[in-house]
Amino acid sequence: MDTTNHIFSIAHGEIHQGEKLILKDVNIHLDKGEFVYLIGKTGMGKSSLLKTLYGELPLEKGEGHVAGITLHDLKRKQIPFLRRKLGVVFQDFQLLSDRTVHENLRFVMRSTGWKKKDEIKKRADQVLRLVGLDHIENKMPHQLSGGEQQRVSIARALINNPEFILADEPTGNLDPETSAEIMAVLMAIAKEGTAVLMATHDLTIMEKFPSRTMQVKDQTVVELNPMNEFDPFSETKFE
Repeated sequence: MDTTNHIFSIAHGEIHQGEKLILKDVNIHLDKGEFVYLIGKTGMGKSSLLKTLYGELPLEKGEGHVAGITLHDLKRKQIPFLRRKLGVVFQDFQLLSDRTVHENLRFVMRSTGWKKKDEIKKRADQVLRLVGLDHIENKMPHQLSGGEQQRVSIARALINNPEFILADEPTGNLDPETSAEIMAVLMAIAKEGTAVLMATHDLTIMEKFPSRTMQVKDQTVVELNPMNEFDPFSETKFE
């Protein structure tokens, strides 16, 4: 399989959760700078696919590559290296509540091999500036709005200059206006060359920020025709 231009690709993939088959015959790819939505009803396998991409679940069959690392024969000792090439943004932010914004970023940096204090501070300042939060580095998470906390989560995901960001329902806990702001940040990141795969249930966001879309359905992943319009009252609804 030619993976030259793909940040990630899976061919004829199969994913299990324990003994249970979750997804089969998965054939997907995402290229540098692409922004792609991943949709599907709850429990259909969106999270399992994301977990496979960052090494939490194995790719049982088929062939897979993420940022130059093979998934189909991924060794445990390779997982930290894989995760340094990715950034992950979660719905519930997952910030350390007892540390400032800067300390949250510093914690991640030290755990991924950063050692020099001046380089750590410089990079932390850079990513906060990228998400428009260079004025809040000394605040605690509880002092921030939901949108600000999610921006910090995005900044954290950008720390190691990832080739690929996985965003798992990043607007799920946010109001519509704040969701739009977060989407603008993620779209801008993709335009700078970092691929983004975003799992979502938010039809409003998808209509406002249209992009390539993949759907988890019938135990596999299908690409939706970009000309299709999402009808919230049709079977496309995914709650």
